[in-house]
Amino acid sequence: MFIDIVPNRNSRPAILLREGWREGKRVRKRTIANLTNWPQDKIDRLRLVLKNVPLVHPDELFVVEHSLPHGHIEIVLLALRRLRLPALIDPKPSRQRNLALALIVQRLLQPASKLATTRLWHTTTLASELSLEDADEDDLYGAMDWLLQRQGRIEKKLARRHVAEGDHVLYDLSTSYYEGHTSSLVQHGHSRDGKRGRPIIVYGVMADAAGCPVAVQAYPGNTGDPVMVPDQVETLRRRFGLKRVVLVGDRDRCLKTVDLRIRPIRHRTETRIRSHLFLCLLSYYVEWHLRRALAPLLFDDEDPAHRARWDPVLAAQPSESAKRKKPKLRTEEGLPIQSFATLMAELGTRARYRCRTASDPDGPKLQGLAEPTPLQRRALELVNVFPVTNKAAS
Repeated sequence: MFIDIVPNRNSRPAILLREGWREGKRVRKRTIANLTNWPQDKIDRLRLVLKNVPLVHPDELFVVEHSLPHGHIEIVLLALRRLRLPALIDPKPSRQRNLALALIVQRLLQPASKLATTRLWHTTTLASELSLEDADEDDLYGAMDWLLQRQGRIEKKLARRHVAEGDHVLYDLSTSYYEGHTSSLVQHGHSRDGKRGRPIIVYGVMADAAGCPVAVQAYPGNTGDPVMVPDQVETLRRRFGLKRVVLVGDRDRCLKTVDLRIRPIRHRTETRIRSHLFLCLLSYYVEWHLRRALAPLLFDDEDPAHRARWDPVLAAQPSESAKRKKPKLRTEEGLPIQSFATLMAELGTRARYRCRTASDPDGPKLQGLAEPTPLQRRALELVNVFPVTNKAAS
């Protein structure tokens, strides 16, 4: 049998399945089926069958050897680049900078101990993206020390980017309970997290008028407000070079929408505790911007003009757009509204994979990335176009 294409003068060719045979010196043939309306790929497969070419089902052609969640790593690293955070931490690329960036990303996605962090890096593409496949917990502690040495310079750059002369500056004061007494910061004092009888650490977060964090400072647990507030005013003047600002202090005002996730504090020395707080601040800084970029996909308020009208002291009220989203649970494009956590989980389902041909286990490996879903594609678009504030350039 064979496939025969018969031209037609005024219409498309006829595609026929025919059988041929010889009768003496004559070749005869008859039509078995008309394939004209078949899809071309189906005709091509039949032609291969007629030539005795073995066909393999796509599931049997390739074997996926390995896959890792990638989409959530991709979007957080994209946000880091959009925020120019790598250069802000250190203009010179280095392994230490990559370790610090990986700590920030992991802290945002899934906080854990340093040992667990190095394990978690290998359950996603984070380690390979930043060339840290061989990093261990000692490398992470070294990176924390390296990052703490740059805290003053980094915070000064953040303040220059987000706070201008005459602006409102929000100041949030909080505490974290602590198990143990190995650091001079750990003292008994007034606990704001309801853990009475336990020693605490006091920390203050400084943010711009919209709640974007720019600095964090740790104090011994027995330090009172009369000491900390003048210290923050001096920070604004001396470190950030601002002469006229309005300092607005209201506990939980700055952090009402994003948890700084300080607890648990798994460190025993004052320098490591301070480094931990600074790492949490930088992670919060990235999440703060991500939430605003992804606001159309989240239950969060997406109206910048409405947020600009928030009273710096009174509780914030949702905008009309936020009220409209909640009953429908869908965006204007029909995409499901998410919490930040569920959106990160959804993004993480986009995997990077390695596969090979089923017939050759030792043959070449093929690398690939799953096609994004409509929700994942929209998230990438939003982060790519989100404007980054820079008052220093204005």
